[in-house]
Order: sequence, then C-alpha cells, then structure tokens
Amino acid sequence: MNRQVIINVEEFYQGTAKLSEIDEYVKKASLLAGEGNEVVLTGQGPIWLYLKLAHALHGKALRLKYRSPVTGDITIFDHSPY
Repeated sequence: MNRQVIINVEEFYQGTAKLSEIDEYVKKASLLAGEGNEVVLTGQGPIWLYLKLAHALHGKALRLKYRSPVTGDITIFDHSPY
C-alpha cells in the first residue's frame, strides 16, 4: 500500500543550499520517499534542487507533487494506473 510522504527541502540545509552537497540532498530525499509512494516536495529551496530531486525520484515515486501556499498542489508526474 502506498502512502503520502511530505519532504520539506528546506530541512536539508541551513542558510543556503550548496550545489556541492547535492548528492547528500538526493540521498536524504530518496530515503524519505521510499518506494512506490506519493511524494510531495515542499519548502523554500532553489529550483536546481527541486529539479534534481524530481529527476532522482522518477521511477521511485508513484506520484510526485509540488506544494506551495501560493499554488497548492501541482502534479509533476503520476504513474498510478488508477
């Protein structure tokens, strides 16, 4: 059974996200996401980080969404057959 996992990218770093730490950010997100879950990325972060995480979670997450107070939920991809 899949579940919803919310990942706040803002919790991955303090101050400013560093490109040199990108492998660690991907590792953290992958561990949190698990396999076959609906994943929601949220929190303040640079676009390059969101793009890298979305790419890394493709094939791992059943569904990926972006959430912000302004936009609400936006589906990035959905591989659910239902």
